Amino acid sequence: MLFEPFSIANLVLKNRIVRSATYEKRADEDGFATAALVEFYEDIARGGAGLIISGNVLVHTSGRSAPQQLCIHNDFYIEKLKRLTGAVHNLGGLIIIQLVHGGRQSFPALLGGAQAVAPSAVYDPSTRITPRAMEDREIWEIIESFGDAARRSMYGGFDGIQLHAAHGYLINEFLSPHTNRRDDYWGGDEERRFHFVEEVYRAMRREVGENYPVLIKMNADDCIEGGLAPEESVKIAKRLEDMGVCAFEVSGGMYEARNKTVRTEILKPEQEAYFRPAAGLFKRHLCMPVILVGGMRSRPVMEDVLLQGDADLISLSRPLIREPELPHKMAEGKGKADCISCNGCMKFNKLDVVRCTQIKP
Repeated sequence: MLFEPFSIANLVLKNRIVRSATYEKRADEDGFATAALVEFYEDIARGGAGLIISGNVLVHTSGRSAPQQLCIHNDFYIEKLKRLTGAVHNLGGLIIIQLVHGGRQSFPALLGGAQAVAPSAVYDPSTRITPRAMEDREIWEIIESFGDAARRSMYGGFDGIQLHAAHGYLINEFLSPHTNRRDDYWGGDEERRFHFVEEVYRAMRREVGENYPVLIKMNADDCIEGGLAPEESVKIAKRLEDMGVCAFEVSGGMYEARNKTVRTEILKPEQEAYFRPAAGLFKRHLCMPVILVGGMRSRPVMEDVLLQGDADLISLSRPLIREPELPHKMAEGKGKADCISCNGCMKFNKLDVVRCTQIKP
């Protein structure tokens, strides 16, 4: 099943392998796509993934969470983004852009010394940051920035959009009872915590119409006490499906949860696919395609996930950092990725670019 075609909305994927959004650290200091970034995506496209999801792309300057992060908060970025998408399309690939605001996981050093913003002023012990609670006008400004970014994404040649609503970034922060302690339109109960992602989605649809593919990546579980749990996440996903979201990537964790999102020492098949139970829960409640990410390394595990109906597509991040050509290799018979889950590639502050540290540059 892994190498059978699959459709998401109007996109026909040549196989069921998705390159999960992965920060690259290859934009320039102002967030423009560089030749090095284009070459990076050409390698992934040549490698044979059925769908590429870009690294997290910044929609507003108040949400910068990493240096040399690709940006889309101004029309000036469109022309160089066209070069990136054109390069992928010339190699027969499909590429979706992931849109993000870092929220309280944005660092003051990357914000010109400004304080990070979030739904509520909840201290993050992992970063030692206490964000500033957003005012109503600021919330609407960020919502508009997602809408504007969606328009630029379409003009930039992307085949669709994935909203990053996972891993403790701003949309996840509004959805999570751990980080959203408000008592107004934007928070206070499950219904009001949904309003931010609802308004973001509506703003985007106003710009791109009803037929442009919009996917979402969301935590099934925040993996932290008082955070989102799978039962509530499924209800959120169902509401988004009813609104028109066309695929759901299941993940989990945030900075505070430490290694729950990118777990180390995945050495045995039984350690792989650690969000599989959550993905199976989503499959039972949703009609839209479910994409599973999280620690998959061997083809037999990937095939079993698909055959058992726990997900429709397999999403890979770290294995494709080490081996962008892994999909082609697996199609030719390779059974397991070379990635050893050491997480060296995640220590991007110590690297010139995000790369496998097991391979000498």
